[in-house]
Amino acid sequence: MRLGKLIEKSEVAVRAEGAWKSLEVDRIVYDSRAAGENSLFVCIRGFSSDGHAFAMRAYEAGCRAFLAEARLSLPPDAAVLYCDNTRIALAAVSAAFYGFPARDLTVIGITGTKGKTTTALMLAAILNENGIPTGYIGSNGVDFAGNHYETKNTTPESLELQYDFDRMRAAGCRAVVLEVSSQALYLERVHGIRFEAVAFTNLAPDHIGGVEHPTFEHYRDCKKKLFDSYGATFAVGNADDPATAYMLKDCAALCSSYGIGQGDFHAEDITPFCEDGELGVEFTLCHFAERQTVRLPMPGEFSVYNALCAAALAHLFGVGIAQTAAVLARTFVRGRFEVVKTPLPAVFIIDYAHNGFSLERALTTLRAYHPRRLVCVLGSVGGRTVGRRAELGEAVSRFADAAILTADNPDFEDPLAVCAAMREAFVRDIPCETFADRAEAVKFAVETAKRGDIVLFAGKGHEQYQLIRGGKIPFSERKLIENAAARALVQTGGKQ
Repeated sequence: MRLGKLIEKSEVAVRAEGAWKSLEVDRIVYDSRAAGENSLFVCIRGFSSDGHAFAMRAYEAGCRAFLAEARLSLPPDAAVLYCDNTRIALAAVSAAFYGFPARDLTVIGITGTKGKTTTALMLAAILNENGIPTGYIGSNGVDFAGNHYETKNTTPESLELQYDFDRMRAAGCRAVVLEVSSQALYLERVHGIRFEAVAFTNLAPDHIGGVEHPTFEHYRDCKKKLFDSYGATFAVGNADDPATAYMLKDCAALCSSYGIGQGDFHAEDITPFCEDGELGVEFTLCHFAERQTVRLPMPGEFSVYNALCAAALAHLFGVGIAQTAAVLARTFVRGRFEVVKTPLPAVFIIDYAHNGFSLERALTTLRAYHPRRLVCVLGSVGGRTVGRRAELGEAVSRFADAAILTADNPDFEDPLAVCAAMREAFVRDIPCETFADRAEAVKFAVETAKRGDIVLFAGKGHEQYQLIRGGKIPFSERKLIENAAARALVQTGGKQ
């Protein structure tokens, strides 16, 4: 595509000189390492680096078309287009480059501190099984029409997002469920996308400080943008969360609600169950005069909230609560209260709980199943979110019977130092072991588990890697648990 045509279609206002319009562009990049001949390099200001500083590297790789905010010093044969905001421009030119694929999809966005992933995957399963081919994009990667690949961020950068939309459209998808993070709204990754329906799950302090949001209010207001600025026809809110009123204030969409005991879609008669190593919850889903029993293979009141939100959104697209209940009964979400079945008499659960709020909620939920011991294996990310360490240490010491502290994406930081910071925050003295190697921690947790124990592996969730010194090392918590359980069974002669 000619650069002039691309800019015209994107409607980005640029300032430029020279004969740039005839340049051919067959690729858009914002990483200079991916630049080359016929590419358009968009200079993005990041938290740790500035793309403007890498423009010469892109030029040396053969790139001759640049989109920038600040003045670039490049040879005269480089075409530099200047705009006010390259993040917005990246979103606009990416959409134009791929032929505005989001316009051919029903886009459903879900935001909130917790519950986005599970709710989004529940909804995608419901819609797919009820005749609406639907894709999913979020923390658990990208899924559509039998395809799956991982993502770097909960909500990918706008360029990758438009690429994903284009692939989904080509595969016959009619809808996409998108987890919309506060960072995505802050950094304009979803700029220009019209959402047909949006939903709010809940709000609690998270992603605050360091390179993320400067204040809680900033974090909250970034999420609110989804309900104010993206043209949604429908909005769904959690009737039990006090932040919902703020989120939906002045929202022009047609609003509905969900909750426990209140809301257009609400739950009654919530009953936990534990059978054959499976934990879950059963409840009655009520929508005005309709009532439907739902049996979720996921534990906890928060799982009920996620199911209610998914049911409310599915109903907007013609799926009744009976059809929704049938799909929910067989829907599992990787890394979200995922039960790992083993021949051992203990229950092993993988979950993404990685801050104090989510860990407390996970542990109190499991306590309701009256385990002999509630053991928690956890770490905290190195190099950022330092404030989480104290809240994680406090939560595990308050609500678990024993803790195993270990690595969780330590990157360049010493995992033992991170563990020490969590240990210092303990408010109750409980048995505690520390392992620098998470694989050793998993092995120890499985080998020492006894009949009636529940062991929660918190933090990694769906992730299939450990981030160590800048590299992603393959790491499957599920496989480690299964292998350790098999070895433990052999060592005990099958007696547990």
